[in-house]
Amino acid sequence: MEIEPRIAVLQDLRLQAFDSIRFASYRTACKLRHIQKSTNLHLVDIWNVIEAFRENGLNTLEPQSEVSVARLETLVSSLYHNLNKRLPTAQQVPVDSKASLLLNWLLAAYTTDNSGKIKVFSIKVALATMCAGKLVDKLRYVFSQISDGMGHMLHFKLGEYLKEVLTLTAAVYESPTFHYTESLETELFSLDSKVTVNDFMSTLMSEPGPPCLVWLPLLHRMSSVENVVHPTICSVCHRENFTGFRYRCQRCHAYQLCQDCFWHGRVSLSHLTDHEVKEYSTYKSPSKQIGHSLRKSFRCVPDKPIQALPRFPEQPEKTLNLSHIVPPSPLPSHNGFSDAGVMVGLFERSSTLDSRATGCSLESGGTSLNRAAVMSNDEEHRLIARYAARLAQENRTPNAPPPQEAAITVDGARQQRELIAQLEAKNKEIMREIARLR
Repeated sequence: MEIEPRIAVLQDLRLQAFDSIRFASYRTACKLRHIQKSTNLHLVDIWNVIEAFRENGLNTLEPQSEVSVARLETLVSSLYHNLNKRLPTAQQVPVDSKASLLLNWLLAAYTTDNSGKIKVFSIKVALATMCAGKLVDKLRYVFSQISDGMGHMLHFKLGEYLKEVLTLTAAVYESPTFHYTESLETELFSLDSKVTVNDFMSTLMSEPGPPCLVWLPLLHRMSSVENVVHPTICSVCHRENFTGFRYRCQRCHAYQLCQDCFWHGRVSLSHLTDHEVKEYSTYKSPSKQIGHSLRKSFRCVPDKPIQALPRFPEQPEKTLNLSHIVPPSPLPSHNGFSDAGVMVGLFERSSTLDSRATGCSLESGGTSLNRAAVMSNDEEHRLIARYAARLAQENRTPNAPPPQEAAITVDGARQQRELIAQLEAKNKEIMREIARLR
C-alpha cells in the first residue's frame, strides 16, 4: 500500500466549504464527521475497534511503543474485513481503498517524519474517537487507558490523551481554536485530586463541557440528527422539511432556522445574529407541547429528575477467567458423523468437560460456577468401565453381534444420547452464568 504525503480526504475538505461555518465547534465537528463517513468509520462500533486491538495484539503493547506501517495496515484492514462480515452483500465496503484512505490520514495526522512509525496510544485514541458508538462507552474506554490499577486517573496520562485527541483537530486545520497547552489537564482536574471514572465522565460530558473538547459531544449529536426531519419551514431559505439541527429564536416570534442558515449567519426580517437561539434535535408539534404543559400543570408531585449519566464501579472490574470454559458443541449427527465413529471422542470430550467444569471458577467478586452440575466419581468410573468393555468386545468380534450384544448396543446408544443431553445442559448453564456475570 503506497503512502502519500497528502491524502484525498483532506483535499476533499476544501471542496465542502466547511470553512464558511462561523462557529469553530460546529466547523470542527463537520470536518471530522465528513472524514468519519468518508472512511466508513461511522459503521464501525467502539466495541469492534476494541476487539480489533485485541486481535492484532495492541492491547498487550505499551502505550508509548511504536508500531510499523505494515502492522497498522493489518489492523486497519481487519476492521473493514470484519465490517463486511456484518454487512449485507449489497452494502459491502471496498476494503483496499478504505483501508488506504484511513491509513494515510492517520499517518498524515500523527507522523511528522518519514520513520514509518506511529505510537500505539495515538492509534487507540484516534480510532476510539472517530468510530461510531456511544460517547459514554468511548470515554470509559479512554479512562481505562489513563488510569491505574486502583481506578484513579493518572494526570500525566490525561495530558497525553489531550495531546493525541487534539491532534485530530489539527489534522483538519482547526488547531488555532483547539490546541494543547501545558496547563490544560490542570484546568480540568487539580493535581492533588483523586479522579475516578464517574468524576471523569461527569466532567467531560457536562454541558457545555471543557472548552478544548466542546466539539466531541457535538460530533456525536450531529450523527444522531442527520436523518431527523423537521416538518416546518425555515424563516430564511424557506425550505420545508429540512433535516439536521433546528434553531428557534428566543426573541423573534415563530422564527426558526435550519442548520445551514444558522451556521453561515444568514438572517431575514428583524432577526439578528446576536439574538439568543435554542437548538433542537427533534420536533414536537405545537398541539403536543400544549397537551404536555397542561398535563404537567395538573400534577401535584413534581417530575423526578432524570439521571443523565449512569454510575460506574469506582474500583476496576476484574477480568473473567475463561481459560477453562468449553463452548457448546453440536451433536455428532449434525456434523454427518456416525455414532460409532465418535464413541471414543465423545467419552474423551465428556470426561474433559467434567474435569474442567469441576475446576472452573470466575474471579469476579468471589462468584464461582459451583452451581454447575458435575457427575460424581463413581458415575465416571462406571462410564469408563462400560465403554472399555464395549471397545474390547467390538475388537474381539468384528462380525455382526449376537442378539444379546445387539440389545447392549441399543442400550448404549440410548445412554449415549442421555449423556450428550446432560453435557449440553451443563455447558449451557455455564455459558448462562458467564453471561450473567458479564
